[in-house]
Amino acid sequence: QFVESGGGSVQPGGSLRLSCAASTWDLSYYAIGWFRRAPGKDYEGVSCIGVNDGTIYHADSVKGRFTIARDNAKNTVYLQMDSLKPEDTAVYYCAAREQYTDYGFPRDRCLNNVEYNYWGQGTQVTVSS
Repeated sequence: QFVESGGGSVQPGGSLRLSCAASTWDLSYYAIGWFRRAPGKDYEGVSCIGVNDGTIYHADSVKGRFTIARDNAKNTVYLQMDSLKPEDTAVYYCAAREQYTDYGFPRDRCLNNVEYNYWGQGTQVTVSS
C-alpha cells in the first residue's frame, strides 16, 4: 500500500530525508506517523502529522532536528532528519491511520504505535563515524 525509502548510512551531523509514498491510497485522509525501532528496544514514536497539517508532533529526542511534511500532489509524507546522532540509528517505519479529523488525537496518541493500522516495511538508518 505504501513504501518507505531514503534510509542509508551517514556520519554524525549529517542529514537524510525519508519518504513514505502511497500508490493507491490518498494519504490526505490518513494521519501518518514515523516510528523507529533500535535493536533490543521497543517502537519509539518519532514524528507524526494529522490530517490537518497544523497537527504535528515530535518526540523530545528529535525536536528541532527532524521535520515532517506532506506533499499531497505527490501523495507522499517526508521526514527530514538533520543533525543526526548515533542514537538515531534504527529501522524507521512509516505508519498510517485513517481519520477524518484530528479532534481527540493529541500528542500521546499521535506518537503511539498502537494507534496505527497500516505499516510500511521499514528502512534502515545508520549514523556512525
